[in-house]
Amino acid sequence: MRCLIDPSDPPCSVCAQSLSLPPHLNSNYRCNTSLLIQSYSEADATHKYILIDAGKTFREAVLRWFVFHSIPRVDSILLTHEHADAVLGLDDIRAVQPFSPTNDIDPTPVYLTQHSMDSMERVFPYLVQKKHREGQEIRRVAQFCWNIIADDCNQPFFASGLKLTPLPVMHGEDYICLGFLFGEKNRVAYISDVSRIPANTEYVISKSGAGQLDLLILDALRKTGSHNVHFCLPQALETVKRLCPKQTLLIGMTHEFDHHKDNEFLMEWSRREGLSVQLAHDGLRVPINL
Repeated sequence: MRCLIDPSDPPCSVCAQSLSLPPHLNSNYRCNTSLLIQSYSEADATHKYILIDAGKTFREAVLRWFVFHSIPRVDSILLTHEHADAVLGLDDIRAVQPFSPTNDIDPTPVYLTQHSMDSMERVFPYLVQKKHREGQEIRRVAQFCWNIIADDCNQPFFASGLKLTPLPVMHGEDYICLGFLFGEKNRVAYISDVSRIPANTEYVISKSGAGQLDLLILDALRKTGSHNVHFCLPQALETVKRLCPKQTLLIGMTHEFDHHKDNEFLMEWSRREGLSVQLAHDGLRVPINL
């Protein structure tokens, strides 16, 4: 935003371009990182929609991409951690829930660690509390069912019929964030906020460990250098070389990345290394058999 309200000379070409085209034609327009998994439930022969993170720009993402891709609802929510870019859109979940002025609807299950739950109780007490005080008015708010999960690769859980494995990673050396592994027919790992992958987590998602990933979705904040709480492109590419997934999509990029120019660089890198790596973009849909 700084580049737009106080432009440099010459102006930032990526930020300037981000407002020049509609979102579905503009790969440099980026909201908070999130993933929506559409899976088929054989139990009731329906599609389920599982959301990973609802950050500050969740409402905008719904208006731009749920409508564009005909997404009708959210069945479950997974939280990687409790920072603003992952949770501050939770209040807006009520806009995709059935309308009830008395909150008489089935709550949406949310899966999160105890640490994140403790934060939710402080940040969103009105989304957590169940009992009203005498005389307290009923106000329409999002309805959730909170489910605590372990930050442990050995304790998988189910959300809307889909089996997921928590992938604890370091988001700075003082903070554990979760990624998620899912898919039986094709293995997918989503790791959005990471500065270091512990050895036990790396084993679970490595070709030389528990098995090759079909798709890795991985944090890459900046093009060069390093960062104390995120992978930058050099660390992301080194991680790809260690894990050897069949395909990698990079997420969480700053305006240093120009989607088209930097994907040309990554295409050449991929040919040289024999590993497919590309930048993801908002609204990207990836067909994969889970």
